[in-house]
Amino acid sequence: MLDGFTPWPEELADRYRAAGDWEGLRLWDMMVRTVARFPDKVALVAGEQRQTYAELDRICARLGAALLKQGIRPLDRVVLQLPNIPEFVHYYLALVRIGAIPVLALRAHRQTEVRHFIRASGAVAYVVPDVAHKFDYRPMAALMQQEFADLRSVIVVGEAQAGQTAHDDLLATVDDAAIPALLATARFDAGDVATMLLSGGTTSLSKLIPRTHQDYVLNARLCGQAAGFNEHTVFMAILPLGHNYNLASPGILGVFHAGGTVVLAPSTDTTEIFRLVEAEKVSVIAAVVPLISAWLGAPEPDRFDLSSLRVIQNGGARLAPELRQRLMSRFGCKPQEIYGTAEGLINMTRLDDPEDLLLHSSGRPVCEADEIKVVDDNGNEVPDGEPGELLTRGPYTIRGYYMAPDKNAEAFTGDGFYRMGDIVRKQGRNLYTEGRRKDLINRGGEKISCEEVENFIHRHPAVKSACLVAMPDPVFGEKACAFVIPKEGQGLGFEELVAFLKAQQIASYKLPERLEVVSQFPLSPVGKILKRQLRDEIAARIEHEAAGAAR
Repeated sequence: MLDGFTPWPEELADRYRAAGDWEGLRLWDMMVRTVARFPDKVALVAGEQRQTYAELDRICARLGAALLKQGIRPLDRVVLQLPNIPEFVHYYLALVRIGAIPVLALRAHRQTEVRHFIRASGAVAYVVPDVAHKFDYRPMAALMQQEFADLRSVIVVGEAQAGQTAHDDLLATVDDAAIPALLATARFDAGDVATMLLSGGTTSLSKLIPRTHQDYVLNARLCGQAAGFNEHTVFMAILPLGHNYNLASPGILGVFHAGGTVVLAPSTDTTEIFRLVEAEKVSVIAAVVPLISAWLGAPEPDRFDLSSLRVIQNGGARLAPELRQRLMSRFGCKPQEIYGTAEGLINMTRLDDPEDLLLHSSGRPVCEADEIKVVDDNGNEVPDGEPGELLTRGPYTIRGYYMAPDKNAEAFTGDGFYRMGDIVRKQGRNLYTEGRRKDLINRGGEKISCEEVENFIHRHPAVKSACLVAMPDPVFGEKACAFVIPKEGQGLGFEELVAFLKAQQIASYKLPERLEVVSQFPLSPVGKILKRQLRDEIAARIEHEAAGAAR
């Protein structure tokens, strides 16, 4: 057992095992079953590369053996920072195959974040590309080598610098005959930590989320089932593979559990994405609101045969009902809302849900053993239909962050429920998100749900995308400012927007009191709108205007 990991209480662990939630499988055991079923089926497509399940097995066996020979052992932490290239898949699977723990950094992370990940995890190795998206990772890796004596290895996919190991050279250290014996030395259990994900770090440095083999297998299996994945699924991965959404919710691990095919998109370019949909007969795309908004307003998709496309998934932030309806009309496929957290709980709409749920809800838990509660500020459960904070515990929701007792005291209740920090309404098991607990605008005591007002703004025919944030006010404390990206060739004025919203018959205190028309929103590495940055921007603008008026 890894020091700093908080296990499930034995009573709950026994219950999850008895119910079959925990199958005693390690992540590579899951892959072994699929390799046996579909050895010659294409598992991974990236440009001209096409790798079958049997080939993926051989690649990961050699790489796993080479990592062991490099001195990496079960439960060692390895920061993995690769873009969406086949080597990300190879390293991730090779590490979990030998029981080492990938700590999943995103491509956009730099010295501050990587330094934190290495220090917080106690990493012994760091895997990077040489250059990706015009950034050279090798000097940053060299700096980390100087700062951390325990960082024994830096492995570079591409050309390495002095003191670093090139990926090709690493593979060359292992003879085929030695691979089975090396792999046999890696002993670990299904209950051991398999992966460290990162908490949503838009306001502070990310916390490390320790996911075990058995809970992450369950996560991938159930999400894949809720998405209707099978051996015929062709899944396009556009967003970072190191993020829980694209990794296992259902993501590539959900695909691999089912025996489907993963297609790695080389970029977010709309033309390239839909060219690949046609060429590879993609059936499922995992997307986020900004991408979907762009696709709905773009002419490029009309140039391609998209008849294979069955589902467009959305995660990260709620997709407005109007945009879900437009997805159905434009692409002839179903929208699937995926709402959850890297800490555990995943909720998904089901493909056979009634249209009202498909268009409006944020889904329901993928596991019957997921316990959910909606509570008020005093921790008391509220009736169905009333908003409150979502709390959860279950067989794939962590019991604590890694090595973070102070954070755990804030984030978890005494009986082990994780505080999601989201305001939701519950109807039976179906959830309806209303934004973050900290994403409410407090206008003189009146609470404004940003997401609710954004949904109304999205109904305006000139609006491509909208974001509501708090701006400072000397009288009310906060007021609402709407940032809007208009559709191409369209304009939108403040009075026009207010008149439109008044016609929707919403409370007057919810009306935006300022409009900022922009061409794009600041985005996190996984495509979430950085509302904090927008709040800072409008606050600075107001301060500047006030200073100018005073002169």
